Amino acid sequence: MRLFLSDLHLEDPASTVFRSFSELLARESAHVSAIYLLGDLTEVWVGDDDDGALAVALEEVLRQAARHCRIFLMHGNRDFLLGSAFADRTGCTLLEDPHTLDDHTLLSHGDAFCTDDEAYQQMRTLFRSREWQQDILSRSLQERRALAEQLRAESSQANANKAQNIMDVSLREVDRVATAGGSRRIIHGHTHRPGRHDRPWGRRYVLGAWERCGWLARQAEPGSEPELICFPLRD
Repeated sequence: MRLFLSDLHLEDPASTVFRSFSELLARESAHVSAIYLLGDLTEVWVGDDDDGALAVALEEVLRQAARHCRIFLMHGNRDFLLGSAFADRTGCTLLEDPHTLDDHTLLSHGDAFCTDDEAYQQMRTLFRSREWQQDILSRSLQERRALAEQLRAESSQANANKAQNIMDVSLREVDRVATAGGSRRIIHGHTHRPGRHDRPWGRRYVLGAWERCGWLARQAEPGSEPELICFPLRD
């Protein structure tokens, strides 16, 4: 059995979302073979040298869970600076986006499918470039935290002026990627629009964001169709 989650947007280790996530990892890691975290695990990640409360707490809960099952991390559009040093310290494995499992299940954060938003795709290319990341990571933590706040504000303002359909995935792009890779199912997040969608090549599962409730997809065994589950967050 394996689990798939995305879009927790963790910010505060004392929050309901973080406590719910921590308890889920502790409970499920003892029973499943793998847990896949498909991007935007945190609201922002300023580098693996971050010594803030969230980074410290997150490192501990992931390290504990990785002792019992395999934990995989994929970058999202918020935590793209998460690197190999953090993965090594926690015992997690970084995945490229997209990544295909042994049963023709394609995993992605999902933002690469939003090709109708050309401005976002240009920004995504910049933020994922080695040169840009090296420049940012050479700066002090204080500078990086200030830049992160600036980018968040600019992103919120830009999204407020975009049509909702522009920020959703392009089905043409989804179908192209699925067909080219022989995918039978795709699991992704990013859009905050959870649901299951039948396509000519198979099924697309969209994970929800951890806002009013938690979301995950549970696959009983390779090749089986996942169950998309919504559950209450811890009080």
